[in-house]
Amino acid sequence: MEVKKYNIPSALYFIIAAMLIAYFFPREGKFRYQFYEGKPWRYNLLTAPSDFPIYKTDEEVKAEKDSILRYFEPYYRKDATVGNIQINKLRSDYNASLKETITSSYLQYIERSLTQLYSKGIVSTLDFEKMKEEEYEKVNLVVNNVSQPYYVSDFFTVRTAYEFILNNAPARLDKSVLQSANINEYLAENVIFNEYMTERVKTELVNSVSLSSGVVQAGERIVDRGEIVDEQTYKVLRSLRIIYESKSGGSQRLGVIMGGAIVLIFGLIFCFWLYLWSFRIHIFNSRRNVLFLILCIFVSCILTEFCVAYTLFNVYILPYAIVPIVVRTFFDSRTALFTHWIIALICSLIVPFPHEFLFLQAIVGMVVTFSLRDLSERSQLIRCAFIIFLAYSLSYISLSLYQEADFNKINWIMILYFGINFILLMFAYILVYMLEKTFGYVSNITLVELSNINTPILQKLSETAPGTFQHSIQVSILASEAAGKIGANASLVRTGAMYHDIGKMVNPAYFTENQGGLNPHDQLSLEESAQIIISHVPEGVKIAEKANLPEAVVHFIRTHHGTGKAKYFYNSYKNKYPYKVVNDALFSYPGPDPFSKETGILMMADAVEASSRSLKEYTEESISQLVNKIIDGQIADGLLRNTPLTFRDVEEVKQVFVEKLKTMFHTRISYPEIKK
Repeated sequence: MEVKKYNIPSALYFIIAAMLIAYFFPREGKFRYQFYEGKPWRYNLLTAPSDFPIYKTDEEVKAEKDSILRYFEPYYRKDATVGNIQINKLRSDYNASLKETITSSYLQYIERSLTQLYSKGIVSTLDFEKMKEEEYEKVNLVVNNVSQPYYVSDFFTVRTAYEFILNNAPARLDKSVLQSANINEYLAENVIFNEYMTERVKTELVNSVSLSSGVVQAGERIVDRGEIVDEQTYKVLRSLRIIYESKSGGSQRLGVIMGGAIVLIFGLIFCFWLYLWSFRIHIFNSRRNVLFLILCIFVSCILTEFCVAYTLFNVYILPYAIVPIVVRTFFDSRTALFTHWIIALICSLIVPFPHEFLFLQAIVGMVVTFSLRDLSERSQLIRCAFIIFLAYSLSYISLSLYQEADFNKINWIMILYFGINFILLMFAYILVYMLEKTFGYVSNITLVELSNINTPILQKLSETAPGTFQHSIQVSILASEAAGKIGANASLVRTGAMYHDIGKMVNPAYFTENQGGLNPHDQLSLEESAQIIISHVPEGVKIAEKANLPEAVVHFIRTHHGTGKAKYFYNSYKNKYPYKVVNDALFSYPGPDPFSKETGILMMADAVEASSRSLKEYTEESISQLVNKIIDGQIADGLLRNTPLTFRDVEEVKQVFVEKLKTMFHTRISYPEIKK
């Protein structure tokens, strides 16, 4: 049974992302004015639209609540029945057994002492220590539903009550006899902490703190253009903003706010869709690429929304610049900058000071674009992060000086936030690697590192198959030059060319470029020789996969011969056995055929470079005839039919190959000998 594959349209990713961003978008309206304490008011005259309270700051409310609670006295309840029960127990025990131990005078003294102690109050040791720890001088003692203040020092614990009875006994009474009366058995706590009453009264006191410190009447003048926003005016403006943003105005107003947010978000996402469709169609046609870019926008916006909604931390700690860094690493500078600006525009609708935010993010986006113009080393990412930190800091300080004209008004804690941002940007180095593995991308950095001839595989290739290694270098020169000419990825082609023949390391002596004099094919049949030659493709794939080379590089190994034939042995077999049916599978490479501009260019460069070594003379005519013959033959065999190469591209590639081969095989003059 064949499993159906459902292809999700790329446009659906944009729609889902916009809907999710809009869903998490803040529901309240946004205050239209920006203001700072100590700065001039930049708008026209502002009057109160209606009566509203002047709210205290959270710090002021907390200070008042703490002041009230500092003098709060907890509540305890006295149980009058405990004393009566214990005294009755003493009398009962006396009649039963104690009268044999103590006399009536001892009994009377103990009764009087217990009555006095229970009247004062006995608390548990834990409660008494808590009173001392909280430094309560008095507490509220509830007796018969009546509360009255009571000094903590007047309370007893079971231990101090016992000591009181012994230490205050008349001289006529013997302490040892008192001790034998087991007084501890008649001492129990009769004062108990009343948690319910304590918490209720404490809550009432806290709730009694007023959240406002005055009222602004409707139509009252608040501030006019050019006036300095002093402390009182700042409190009034802050209260007006709170009223504006918290006032829902019913479901109708909420619906209008949400409608506006949805239109704005969908409009910005649609602009991004149009950009990709108009200028980056190769990205637009790849669902993987679209998903990656949409995730960059979605994650950045959602983190900002949560950060602002729950006041987690300052938004400038979020490393917004990591998105253009990553996008530039895998794509191009224009796409990186456009993606960053879309994020900045959406997030500016959420953050407290949108103008400042947009200004700083615009500068940072341009800094990333300029600093990563030619990305080829991972160290450039670290340097870029440091330049971003400098750009943030200098731009913020300059903006503050422009607005304040006073160094003392600069919020220097922002530099700390930018420093944390810089530290987080340092993780771009690791993030690039993780995204390469997750989305199957290959960055220019990775390509440059892989094309280094000191990598283990290439070093082994140069030692095991030096002729193949030289051939690979020559092919990389031809292919990268041609790729640059027609707008293909030159770095990818160069790296693919360096690795396309690594399978020849398994049997290097069977390939012409590595042979000295003896040809091992002389001892084999044509079919066996063809199979050994063909095997370098699957062997190369095995070596590449074992070394964890990117799939984009492995494609060059698989496709550099496509489904073509080992022509030398195939033609030799047909010439030797003209009347015998040929099994094409024995002489054909496993493929697949090239499917991109880059893999197609490599196939042409590989065949042209290998064949050029058989030329007897290197003239422009002979080289041009060879290039046309090889590439036209590949086109005739249908090996390039799956590539997006145009006829114009092919002609330009041919021209590049001819010019480069003329340079490679130019004739040298012979140096004259000195005549003796």
